[in-house]
Amino acid sequence: MGKRIFVGNLPFGADDAKLNELFSQHGEVISAEVVKDRFTDRSRGFGFVEMASNEAAAAAIAALNGHQLDGRALTVNEARPRAEGGGSNRNGFGSGNRW
Repeated sequence: MGKRIFVGNLPFGADDAKLNELFSQHGEVISAEVVKDRFTDRSRGFGFVEMASNEAAAAAIAALNGHQLDGRALTVNEARPRAEGGGSNRNGFGSGNRW
């Protein structure tokens, strides 16, 4: 399994293909995904790239952190693992609160 990379401050016009093209210059890309809002289908301004090797990931991070893409400086670093539990229950349902 490869190394997962977080890419932040993406221009809203960036798509999966653009992300793949940018990172493939530094090694084999397994997957590239721009995270989109589920209601509007618009980019949320960040994404994830999985590189085939740790060496390729390190090279991409070093080369692309701060890189200008459509006038925006990218934030590129190693992705942190997802938190267990899936997040908060902000709507109050199932939390034991009575209305």
